[in-house]
Amino acid sequence: MKTLWTPWRMEYIETKTATKGCFFCAAPDSAHSVEDLILYRDRLLVVLMNRFPYANGHLLVAPARHVADIGELSSAESNALAAMLQRCTAILRRQLKPDGFNIGLNLGEVAGAGVASHLHWHIVPRWHGDHNYMTVLAEVRTIPEHINNTFARLLPEFQTP
Repeated sequence: MKTLWTPWRMEYIETKTATKGCFFCAAPDSAHSVEDLILYRDRLLVVLMNRFPYANGHLLVAPARHVADIGELSSAESNALAAMLQRCTAILRRQLKPDGFNIGLNLGEVAGAGVASHLHWHIVPRWHGDHNYMTVLAEVRTIPEHINNTFARLLPEFQTP
């Protein structure tokens, strides 16, 4: 049997078991934060990079308010979130040039929400042939660009209206 060492996964394991609070609610007074991977925040929503992405450029879009269910959103929050999903998709198209996207929302832990207490959408850019046998056989994803480089590339797009 071969061993595939993945020491970077310890951060994920430790983060899942730590009681740090909600990372969507982190840095509430910051329009952006490199440390928290926040690309954009205003009074209604927050956009951040997924620290444990499925693919390069995997974004999370959430209401700024700590709310667990889509039915609890105000009209203003719903409209702002829908507009931001469109904006994020356009930004990712310009910067990363994906062939398509997976955009989704998991409501509740049983539906796959890693953070069930704070509603959030995933935007996952996809490319033809982006995941190979590694994901299927070894449950390993290959991300071609370091997350900090992708953050630096995307941040200027979120700083302009």
